[in-house]
Amino acid sequence: MKNWSYLLIIIGMSMCSRPAVEGLLSYTDPSSGRRKPVRTLQEWNFKRVELLDSVQALTGVLPPRSGLPLFDVQYIDSVCETAYTRYTVRFTVAEGEILPVLLYVPVRECTRRKCPAMLALHPTGALGKQITDGDDEYKLPYGKELAERGYVVIAPDYPGFGELSDFDFLNSRYASGSMKGIFDHIRCIDLLQSLDFVDADKIGVIGHSLGGHNALFVAAFDTRLKVVVTSCGWTEFEYYNIGEEASKFYGGRLGPWAQDKYMPLLRDQYQLERVPFNFHEIIALIAPRAVYSFSPLHDVNFDVEGVKTGIEKAAEAYRFLDAEHLLRISYPDAKHDFPEPYRMEAYRWTDSLFLNK
Repeated sequence: MKNWSYLLIIIGMSMCSRPAVEGLLSYTDPSSGRRKPVRTLQEWNFKRVELLDSVQALTGVLPPRSGLPLFDVQYIDSVCETAYTRYTVRFTVAEGEILPVLLYVPVRECTRRKCPAMLALHPTGALGKQITDGDDEYKLPYGKELAERGYVVIAPDYPGFGELSDFDFLNSRYASGSMKGIFDHIRCIDLLQSLDFVDADKIGVIGHSLGGHNALFVAAFDTRLKVVVTSCGWTEFEYYNIGEEASKFYGGRLGPWAQDKYMPLLRDQYQLERVPFNFHEIIALIAPRAVYSFSPLHDVNFDVEGVKTGIEKAAEAYRFLDAEHLLRISYPDAKHDFPEPYRMEAYRWTDSLFLNK
């Protein structure tokens, strides 16, 4: 936590004058202003500051977490299943901001020991968090499936979906829906760590599509997340292409990313022409923690060639930190989906890191 606080302080000091980044293993020396190669962990922390600055140039700055109100957790209802109890919960993330979540608590495991936990982020869909329970055409019940395996799971609504479908982006204190999501998801981790039956050192995040890149975003900012599973969630921005007709509808190839619910500064400040960061940098920010990316060969949203290029670049950071074995990639012969066999593969991998299975 001390390193994380230190990074946030440096971010605030350096947001205004950041030179162009020239590679993952180079940084600007804060004392001389010169570009230098990254050779030490301290220098890598300086590099992380640069990368976080780049992200916040598009998402807006992460609000401080000091002086926040109490969670004021409200349990709305509960459903008892054989392996777990699912609670419908609302809690306070900031003054005047209430976040609706589903909280899954394993019945037997958490009475014998502290349980690992997972933040489950839903894909695009009107029902939001309910998708992680399987109550949607997506049928991606990774919330309840992880609970059945012994994980405490928290599944929040992303702004614009589920119980947050009427979220007022224009009058929000956040510069983007993405940053609102990042802040909410960090607060979910805060809540998990406050529960006496959660192992605070074994918390991960999983998500598909919208949830897939939101999993990467929150893990880039919050080092308490030790495992990241991202399905169909990303490609390098230069490979993102939604086709000519959709590009016209959104005003440009990157138009979907510039919606109010995502990162409108891409439209308002960067005219859909330049992106201050790329996804290999997001993954590098997560290093040396574990990342598993499921990137299908036939995903029309996130081109697999851009994933291959990004993974090759991000691997440079993992090699530097002697953690290349924790950067894992799968290229299934599938479309934009997270089918059950691949979900099970993700769970087994997470089990191996959290449950020693």
